[in-house]
Amino acid sequence: MRLLLDEHYLARLAERLRGLGCDASAVQERPELRGATDADLLRRMRAEGRVIVTEDRGDFGRLLKRCHDDLGDHAGLVLVVPGRFPRTPAGLEALAAALHALVAAAPAEAGVPGWVGWLRPPPGP
Repeated sequence: MRLLLDEHYLARLAERLRGLGCDASAVQERPELRGATDADLLRRMRAEGRVIVTEDRGDFGRLLKRCHDDLGDHAGLVLVVPGRFPRTPAGLEALAAALHALVAAAPAEAGVPGWVGWLRPPPGP
């Protein structure tokens, strides 16, 4: 599973994920994606085969409901609940671990165009 971190995540998180062996990119490290609309991101990431990781479930949810016919299928969307993964050093480390676990598990449904999933913290020890 290839990931694109939405604009609210720093490039440092993508770097951490790459260090864990994930194919991850961040809007923050790709100038051509900065300021792109959510619809444009869905189209571009479909072409790249990247799943978008975002906390922006409201905007993306409305976009997917309203524009599915215009957008077609997308490569996937991982929705993150901010309270579960605060943007603190510990929260970002937990987010990196949860995304790494998701990529490692590679759920079969994640390969289906148009897949949307909620990120859950990885199971404890």
